[in-house]
Amino acid sequence: MHISSLLLYILPFLQSIPQVDKPVQQFMQQYHVPGMAVAITYHGKLVYAKGYGYADTTTKETVTTQHLFRIASVSKTITATAIFKLAEEHKLTMDQKVFGATGILGNEYTPANANPNLFKITVKQLLQHTSGGWPNDTRDPMFRYLQLDANTLLKRILQEDTLRYTPGEMYMYSNFGYCILGRVIEKISGVPYEEYVRTHVLQPAGIKDMQTGGNTISQKKNNEVTYYGQNGENPYIHNISRMDSHGGWIANVTDLARLLVVIDGFEDTADILSKPFLTEMTTGSTANAGYASGWAVNMYRNWWHAGSLPGTASEIVRTAKGFNWVILCNTRTDKAFFNDLDGLIWKAVNNKKTVWPTADLFLSL
Repeated sequence: MHISSLLLYILPFLQSIPQVDKPVQQFMQQYHVPGMAVAITYHGKLVYAKGYGYADTTTKETVTTQHLFRIASVSKTITATAIFKLAEEHKLTMDQKVFGATGILGNEYTPANANPNLFKITVKQLLQHTSGGWPNDTRDPMFRYLQLDANTLLKRILQEDTLRYTPGEMYMYSNFGYCILGRVIEKISGVPYEEYVRTHVLQPAGIKDMQTGGNTISQKKNNEVTYYGQNGENPYIHNISRMDSHGGWIANVTDLARLLVVIDGFEDTADILSKPFLTEMTTGSTANAGYASGWAVNMYRNWWHAGSLPGTASEIVRTAKGFNWVILCNTRTDKAFFNDLDGLIWKAVNNKKTVWPTADLFLSL
C-alpha cells in the first residue's frame, strides 16, 4: 500500500469530531472516568473510533480502540444472538421447556422438591426475563457463592431459591436467567459456551479478539484495561469468568461495532440472523414491551443494552436511522452517570452539522 493510501486510512482515526469529543471529555471530567473508548457506525460503515484517557493510570498507558474492556450485561445481547442462531439451525425452539424430563437440561440441576412452575420455564422466558424468579433486585444469585462454578451454582440456587411468579407473568431482570441460557447453549451444541459463540456468532462477524474475562488483576488479558472502582467498590473480587453468558465478555469497541452491524437489520451488511429470527429477537414481551431478547427496545425502533459492574460501564445502541454506537468505560459511579452515558452520542448523530468520514474505517483495521 502506498504511503498516501495508508494515511487516508489512518487519518480518520486521528481526526477530531467536536460533536463527539467535547461531550465525551466533559463526561470523563465530571465523573472521574480514567479511560473510555467510542465507536460509531453508519449504515454498516465504521465512521468513528477513538480511545480517550488512560487504560492504566499508573503506567499512563493511553486507551486505544483496540483495548479490551469488560462489557458486563452487553454480554446478554451476545448470548441472545447465540440462542437465536441455534433456533435458526433448528436445534431448539423459543417455546421449548428448559427443565424437567422433557426439557433441554433435563433433571440434571433440579431438586427433588422443585416448584412445579420450574418445569414450565421456556427458552423465550429466560431471554425476556419473565421466568418468574431470580431477580437482580434482591440477593442476585450471580454474586453469591463466588467459589462455585456455573454448573454447581445452578444446582445450589435451584435448591434454595423458589420462583416468585408463574413463568411468563412478570418481568424481572435476571442475570441468573442468562447464566442458565449459557448452559442451554452448551447442552444443545455439545461444546463450551464461549466456543459456540466464537464459532457461530463472532467469527462470522469478523471478530477475533473477544473473549471471556478473568477475575483478578493478575488475570488481566493481553491489551485489557485496568478497572477502577468508585464509592468503595472493588472491581477485582467478583467471579467474572462465571458470568460468561450474562456478563463475562471483554471486547474492544471496534469488535463490538462489527457485531452490531451484522445484527442490526439493515441491508448494508448481511446479518448473521435471518429477518424472521431478528424480528423475534427485537420484539418486546407481553410482560414488558420495552425489553425483547437481549435488547431493550422502544416504539421508535431503537434497540440498546447497557452493562454495569464495579469498575465497568458499557452501552451498545442501534438506531432506526442507521447509526449504531458502542461506549466502554473502565469505571462507573451513580445513576446520573448512567443517565448521561445514555445520552452521550445522541446529539452528535442528530446534529446535521456533524461531519462524518466517507471512508469505511473497518477497512483499515
